[in-house]
Amino acid sequence: MRNAMGNLAQSATATTAARLKLRAPTMDHPWQWLSAGWQDLAKNPLLSLGYGAAFVVIGLAVTVGLWSLGLESAAPALAGGFILVGPVFAIGLYEISRKHELGERPRLRDILDIRIPAPMQLAYFAFALLFLFLAWLRLATLNYALFSYGDYRPIGDFLAFALGSTQGLTMLVVGTAIGAALALVAFAISVVSVPILMRHDVDVLTAIAFSAQLVVQNPGPLLLWAWLIAILSAMGLATLFIGLVIVFPLVGHATWHAYRSVVIVD
Repeated sequence: MRNAMGNLAQSATATTAARLKLRAPTMDHPWQWLSAGWQDLAKNPLLSLGYGAAFVVIGLAVTVGLWSLGLESAAPALAGGFILVGPVFAIGLYEISRKHELGERPRLRDILDIRIPAPMQLAYFAFALLFLFLAWLRLATLNYALFSYGDYRPIGDFLAFALGSTQGLTMLVVGTAIGAALALVAFAISVVSVPILMRHDVDVLTAIAFSAQLVVQNPGPLLLWAWLIAILSAMGLATLFIGLVIVFPLVGHATWHAYRSVVIVD
């Protein structure tokens, strides 16, 4: 009986995956996604900005914790890693945009009780992004230790070392290259994965394959989209997370519209 139910579930999942198709975006689409995201943010600013503020508070709390432990020089690596796992944290923003699309007014309880067809598949994807995040932290730590000989400095001394010495500048270049490579991998596997898993009964590998296929087949528009996300995220992080109160919900809403624009169901 259990095997029969499992076979039926696998058959339903395969049928759903077969119905999903990709539509090629143009170079104008990333700007349109941002515009639509901004409109969603403006429709219910209290809920969207409150969602962004909640994660900013968490980020500030972690930063304060690192500061109290004398590890403030590790804060930039931790902040950069947030971009890797952001797509999973934005699931509530996708739900807000979905409600707007249906002509409904989203409420707090809507984003606290999101019905997902295959929650374990989304959990597997979250673990995949968490693995990339931990890999980034490990590589960033090793990069810092390699060039600073493991000497964790106060933030003032760290900035002087990073920006005023050959070793520090080399460390920044190497760290940026490593971070960019991991960020590109995370972007390629997640650009539409979470919305797909949120709305369709498919397995995690199918969702990742759709995302990767979208990026590989449409490098121009998708790299532009990645660049826009990176620039906006850098602006948010540069303001000690405060800018993320706006940037995080803006990108989250825009990502939902990116998904709706490129993923179609036959």
